[in-house]
Amino acid sequence: MARLKLIPRLVRTIASQRTTRCFSTTSHRFAGEVRIIEVGPRDGLQNEKTSIPLETKLELIKRLAQTGVRDIEAGSFVAPKWVPQMANSADVLNHLLGHPPSAPYPIAYNYLVPNLKGLQNLLKTANDVKPGTAPDLSQPTEDSEPLPTPPPSPKEQEEAEPAPITSTEDPNEMPSYTSGVNGSVKPVPPSASGNQTKISLFTAATEAFSKANTNCSIAESLKRCKEIVTLAKSRDIRVRGYVSVALGCPYEGPNVAPSRVAEVTASLLEMGVDEVSVADTTGMGTAPRTRDLLKTLSAAGIANHDLALHFHDTYGQALVNVVVGLEHGIRAFDSSVGGLGGCPYSKGATGNVATEDLVYCLHSLGATTGVDVAKMAEIGSWISTELGRENDSRAGKAVLARLRT
Repeated sequence: MARLKLIPRLVRTIASQRTTRCFSTTSHRFAGEVRIIEVGPRDGLQNEKTSIPLETKLELIKRLAQTGVRDIEAGSFVAPKWVPQMANSADVLNHLLGHPPSAPYPIAYNYLVPNLKGLQNLLKTANDVKPGTAPDLSQPTEDSEPLPTPPPSPKEQEEAEPAPITSTEDPNEMPSYTSGVNGSVKPVPPSASGNQTKISLFTAATEAFSKANTNCSIAESLKRCKEIVTLAKSRDIRVRGYVSVALGCPYEGPNVAPSRVAEVTASLLEMGVDEVSVADTTGMGTAPRTRDLLKTLSAAGIANHDLALHFHDTYGQALVNVVVGLEHGIRAFDSSVGGLGGCPYSKGATGNVATEDLVYCLHSLGATTGVDVAKMAEIGSWISTELGRENDSRAGKAVLARLRT
């Protein structure tokens, strides 16, 4: 009899535990709205080996704009010598300001600027464009010519050559008058469509990766970031920061100290960065280490709404880590259509988590994203064909197979 009396009590105990369990088993009302940051046109394409026509990039962005996604990484103002695929980012910016694609919502177009010169180049390009007056670059013309090849750096053979991404050599170097707060370059003009132009910058969580990627220490990298933020804020431009190799480094291994990630993240936020994307650049992250990192960030006083998470799917753990992030309260995630991407300074790292897979997973958990997964799947198939590569989105291929039967 005593044992029978214990059963209702045990049931009540289990039921009460279930109400406080993780995100994946709670009511859908806890899912809420999740923001997707589509990084395919920049982070996804920059590692491709074959040359990608400007028209293809613009068509990709046009199609993405029609899916309901509200944040798109559109390009990178880096020296073309180091990242050839981003050589025509000024043309992309020019086109999006002059001929923004139709979209159900206003879109924030983001551009990576690795140094102050990159931001200066972006500002000059943006202020040379008046909406509706720029030529429509999305359609090739019969007499169009290829973009000129940037001139080689005069310091190319020097031993102390800066590392690729943040090389101080810039074939499109601008006059120094644009670097000051009171310079003559005006804020980026607002778009008639309500779109925004934002920038992103980056640093790293390990000294070895920082040295390999930017040829400087973390402290020196943060100093560069501060210069970019100061100029951006004087032009009313929102800034996004990346902390690379937060869950594993190709040089220092998988056990990156969470305290170091928290320290770098806090430094970026304190200097005025609006949002920090904590990036598993190598795809080494696991659920336990992702959870520990997020706990450390919270303990350091960093709010969830100031964070986004960026996972690569090298070991097939990206969606697992996304769910861990959801359980912790993160509501912004980076992804790339078709699973495009990789890191040129992290050998073996595969692409970002596919947007189609991420959206399908989030919707299955009751989250709302505003993104049409079927349209995204069509784009993933299309761009993979255009690039001559395998479509790395499992959900995307499954969705298309179902739609075509």
